[in-house]
Amino acid sequence: MIYVDADACPVRAEAERVALRHGLKMFVVSNGGIRPSREPLVENVIVTEGPDVADMWIAERAGAGDVVVTSDIPLAARAVEAGALVVKPDGEQLTARNVGQALAARDLMTDLRAADPFRQGGGRPFSKRDRSRFLDALERAVRAAAQG
Repeated sequence: MIYVDADACPVRAEAERVALRHGLKMFVVSNGGIRPSREPLVENVIVTEGPDVADMWIAERAGAGDVVVTSDIPLAARAVEAGALVVKPDGEQLTARNVGQALAARDLMTDLRAADPFRQGGGRPFSKRDRSRFLDALERAVRAAAQG
């Protein structure tokens, strides 16, 4: 199965194409406001509003043999711990080897923003290259998950 943390996810359509090509069930999890897919293998899950409710829904279900698409690092850490493969929308794969470092960097940036509320800027804009890297990484993850 593929679980997509769909709030602000720029690659839902790409994930759906990969899921359909492989005949996989895909859950698109959000707080709402996302157009549902007409594909029977793609299920929209609308969770109640609240911080991290979609993340908790995914984390409670994802495990070995599943793929999670998210940019949320704490969710990625929980999914990796449960044995799922994690792909960020920019194509970066988070694994047991690098998710701890990603979590530490996230926490550091949170602390820096809290210390300087005028700190501006985020990451770079999402690009066509990111989309292409995502498709390649998701394809590899789906194949690896199928192999166990």
